[in-house]
Amino acid sequence: MAALQTLSKSFPGWLFFCCCCCLPLLLTSSLPLKGASTAHHACRLRKINFQQPYIRNRTYTLAKTASASDKDTDNRLIGQQLFVNIRENNRCYLMKRVVEFVVEDVLLTEVKNQYPHVEEVAQFLASLTSELRSCQFSGKKEHIEKNLEQMKNKMEQLGENGKTKAIGELDLLFDYMENTCTDVSKKGGNKKKN
Repeated sequence: MAALQTLSKSFPGWLFFCCCCCLPLLLTSSLPLKGASTAHHACRLRKINFQQPYIRNRTYTLAKTASASDKDTDNRLIGQQLFVNIRENNRCYLMKRVVEFVVEDVLLTEVKNQYPHVEEVAQFLASLTSELRSCQFSGKKEHIEKNLEQMKNKMEQLGENGKTKAIGELDLLFDYMENTCTDVSKKGGNKKKN
């Protein structure tokens, strides 16, 4: 205590105290440096979101039910083609956009009365995109928009069967969202390939 009183009486003492004690604390803090991107952290979901057997079962059951009605086995809406020319750090952002489209333009349309569990699955997927609201792309957005537009166009070309196909691929959407927006793929988890 006497040492602090001596330091407090002189400016050089305070300067010494700040340089030796406060500066190292500031340099080792977990705050991002000025100009450092926090977008990567905003594009992460907790693994626990995908470990709920109830919602996984509902999503897969819904996909299987719709898939049985899908007349087109040649086309795929949700697949690796979505990631063409997309950097890995933008893939979660892309999947967020795909999920937003599927929820708004497929699940919450007239089809919600045709299949079981649609509203539950739509609510779950909407909660994921809500968690990712701060997730932004980095770099150029043109490839993301192009790939998303190609998926929408393909669905439109399929006519009545387009929405059925999108619902039939909800299991793929669930898996791609898990693999791109959690750290499962980096920790040696399962990767679903198509």
